[in-house]
Amino acid sequence: MQLPNKLYSYKNSTLSLIPIVLDEIKNGPVAVKVLYEWVKPSLKDATDFISVMDCLYALRAADLNDEGEVFICL
Repeated sequence: MQLPNKLYSYKNSTLSLIPIVLDEIKNGPVAVKVLYEWVKPSLKDATDFISVMDCLYALRAADLNDEGEVFICL
């Protein structure tokens, strides 16, 4: 996870991607693959998506249901 610091601006950090992902899942559960395709234009590589999902899960802001769909917990 890249946090803002001297090397990474907020724009290039994982934190800047959190609102983008939350905006995509606010209307209901979304399959992980579909969610990745929706936010892919905002990512540099796939590891950014994994970092965002890890962060959201750790914050208990998002979770997975039994069908493998991401949903918002806020």
